[in-house]
Amino acid sequence: MRIVFMGTPDFAAVSLKCVLDAGYEVAGVFTQPDRPVGRRQRLTAPPVKELALERGIRVYQPTKLRDGTAAQIIRSLDPQVIAVVAYGRLLPREILEIPPLGCVNIHGSLLPKYRGAAPIQWAVINGEQETGVTCQFMAEAMDAGDVIGAVKTPIYPEETAGELFERLAPMGGALLCETLCALEAGTVTRIPQEESQATFAPPLTKEMAELDFNVPGRSVVDRIRGLDPWPVATAVINGEKCKIFKAFSTKKAVDAPPGRVISAGKAGIEISAADGSVTVTEIQAPGGKRMSAADYLRGHPLCL
Repeated sequence: MRIVFMGTPDFAAVSLKCVLDAGYEVAGVFTQPDRPVGRRQRLTAPPVKELALERGIRVYQPTKLRDGTAAQIIRSLDPQVIAVVAYGRLLPREILEIPPLGCVNIHGSLLPKYRGAAPIQWAVINGEQETGVTCQFMAEAMDAGDVIGAVKTPIYPEETAGELFERLAPMGGALLCETLCALEAGTVTRIPQEESQATFAPPLTKEMAELDFNVPGRSVVDRIRGLDPWPVATAVINGEKCKIFKAFSTKKAVDAPPGRVISAGKAGIEISAADGSVTVTEIQAPGGKRMSAADYLRGHPLCL
């Protein structure tokens, strides 16, 4: 089976590796253009590109998909199916109609919940206890195609979005390979999504980082987990905007308005919330390193 693979980040690279290791013929890889990364803004290739070049596969990085150029390239590659994993762009009808077996997509949620760019992060932010990966036939509307199959997994209480990414990526790769096998055998099923159950997961922004303590403590903790590894939650402590990596919540009675530091010690930095408190246990001061809150307090004593 000839495949064109479209994807960009590490999450997608895991699926590409699964497809290649399963012996499928990847005629070409489409990925986003190289981007400047880090303080020095060094031009860096996406993980999918790096893997494809290592395996000797031709890579295409178009800046547009709707001018006909990408469609012309794909037609020349003559794929039976297009496999898409976290590519970062919607495919126009012209491309969707090229492969005879269709375009399939691996998405990091249990569709129709959390359609969009950041399904894994929003599942954590919203305190979901279960998520998974879904394989769907692609449609012109975002993540709205018929479902082929899904794999479920619990979200652990202290798990960050980054840690969940690491667990879901190989699940997505395995599900993609199962789907390709079923397509080849002609045994694929199609289940229309229930539109009334659809929810959306918009991209994260830096502006989302600042924590709001006027909500239950568990919601604050879930937001900290969901914003790790990017953009990372922040809170003003000791007059400095610090990055917050880990915390736990309690519902004990607190006589202080939300957002006030009420205690600090070996256990961490305790901040009042709407229904109790949140104790920060891992923190990073501006210009400093990530460390335990206890270590932070040794160099940054708090006046309560």
